Amino acid sequence: MNKVYEKLLKCYDCYKQKIDFKPDVAVVLGSGLGNFAKTVDVVSELPYSEIEGFPVSTVPGHAGKFIFGYIDKVAVVLMQGRVHYYEGYPITDVVLPARLMKMMGAKILFLTNASGGIDPKFHAGSLMLIKDHISCFAPNPLIGENIDELGTRFPDMSHVYDEDLQEIIKNTAKQNDIELFEGVYAQLTGPSFESPAEIRMLQTLGANAVGMSTVVEAIAANHMGMKICGVSCVSNLAAGMNTAPLTHEEVQEAANAVAPKFEMLLKESIKEFKKFC
Repeated sequence: MNKVYEKLLKCYDCYKQKIDFKPDVAVVLGSGLGNFAKTVDVVSELPYSEIEGFPVSTVPGHAGKFIFGYIDKVAVVLMQGRVHYYEGYPITDVVLPARLMKMMGAKILFLTNASGGIDPKFHAGSLMLIKDHISCFAPNPLIGENIDELGTRFPDMSHVYDEDLQEIIKNTAKQNDIELFEGVYAQLTGPSFESPAEIRMLQTLGANAVGMSTVVEAIAANHMGMKICGVSCVSNLAAGMNTAPLTHEEVQEAANAVAPKFEMLLKESIKEFKKFC
């Protein structure tokens, strides 16, 4: 058996032994959204450390556990903290959580993150609906022997971010008077922030925001046939866009400041996702 798939099955078996819950919607909570779990009618929790072989997040501000419960009548699983390629994990471990949540039963994956703003109209605290993505230097998680049980060898990437889910998010933002930009998100590897020259490159490529996560998760979830949507919190302007040095603390502070609006957007959008569950 493929070793990557074997590891995934072991994680799934461990989950089944501990949790009796089938989610419809999976949510990856980025920096600043850790408190979103308080808006959920929680049924149970499962720390990553209690899942045999599961990668554990080492980033400050990432709690490191699954939370299971309901938003309105929608069954959800939340990832309170994700793992990143820059933490030293192989890329197959980075996307293992997304794959595991699909095996749990989730049909929809809602990706969130904190990012650097490349578009000059953005400001710290802007929210951006992810319309498409660019992967730079992060290895494709599908490299290697294809796991036929998960998906096809050559998955189409024309419509990774589901148009129907995007419409729900846009309408929700409008109804709640939440400013929501739209754009292309680029993933680089990190952990260093991007150089001004790299930001100019990304501007030329058509990216609006940049970060160190999300794209590889979207690729793996798309491979498995999930409906995907994503919103990025622009927590700082990228290198070269202003004169101030970039820090992780700045990212967390900006994400925390916009968290109430971000949480409302997530919660009200997920309520409307039930028609696809």
